[in-house]
Amino acid sequence: MPKDLENKLKREYPGNDAAVYGTLNSLGLMKGNKETPKGRLVPKESAFNPAVNLGKFHHPPKGKR
Repeated sequence: MPKDLENKLKREYPGNDAAVYGTLNSLGLMKGNKETPKGRLVPKESAFNPAVNLGKFHHPPKGKR
């Protein structure tokens, strides 16, 4: 996994590791704490926007009424 992508996500979501690693897992770049073959193929200078596929991690949960 390119560390620059991980660091970029950590800067974008400070203190929210669930958003960082959830994004990497949902993109298929990691499986839990293990790097996937797809994650190894990502170029060092990643040009895609990982925030596109955040899903449940992008928006905070709504409160129950």
